[in-house]
Amino acid sequence: MRLPTKPSRELETIPNPEPGRDYEVHLECPEFTCLCPRTGQPDFAVFRISYVPAEKLVELKSLKLYLWSFRDEGHYHEEVTNTVLSDLVAALAPKKMIVEAEFFVRGGIKTTVRVTYPDDDVVDSLRP
Repeated sequence: MRLPTKPSRELETIPNPEPGRDYEVHLECPEFTCLCPRTGQPDFAVFRISYVPAEKLVELKSLKLYLWSFRDEGHYHEEVTNTVLSDLVAALAPKKMIVEAEFFVRGGIKTTVRVTYPDDDVVDSLRP
């Protein structure tokens, strides 16, 4: 009997087939979960990742297992979103990247966290 795939913090990469061309990759991960560090209750979010690759692309199954690895851990929304960006930048060294996490309503408040690489891009993209 084969065991199911397990969560992993290892992000695998594959070569960019067009490293000389700037293009955008958009990924949407609608099943992100982690735990609220105060209550232990689950938080649900849609993660949106957009990037302009340099030499590497993220391998999608490894991204799924990476995001899955947060499900039994307590994290504040801002912390986990910044962690995902930092880990992806470390693995991919992209030209640009935006990670946006749209957390479902909890306690009457819906939270969306948007982080960018390079960091100065966030100032140009603020919107109400």
